[in-house]
Amino acid sequence: MSHAVACLHVCVACFGAEPPEEGATPPGERLHAAVAALIRDPTLRLAPVTCLANCDRGCSAAISAAGKWTYLLGHLSPVHAEDLVTYALSYTASRTGVVLPSRRPESLRHAIIGRVPAPELPA
Repeated sequence: MSHAVACLHVCVACFGAEPPEEGATPPGERLHAAVAALIRDPTLRLAPVTCLANCDRGCSAAISAAGKWTYLLGHLSPVHAEDLVTYALSYTASRTGVVLPSRRPESLRHAIIGRVPAPELPA
């Protein structure tokens, strides 16, 4: 198993399906904070991002690592924090980053919006 350091990017600007209210903390920012409170593994780094251009699909996150597929996830909310960390740790343990739907937490089985191969991987 490959345990290269992966970066989990969470959009902190995402409001998802919630209409933005003046002064409200975006659900994406709350998701980022919840994930940050859970990460204890040095193979996983968390980074905030302002926009992943996936606004119509709720809160979004992306995960990437050298030599692995990059995945974009959507339809997330702060309640998915624990499952997102579980998925991210499975991703770091995977040689190519592929985590089959049957191996993802139930709440994330259909959360993958797209994937991009690493330049050195065959598409």
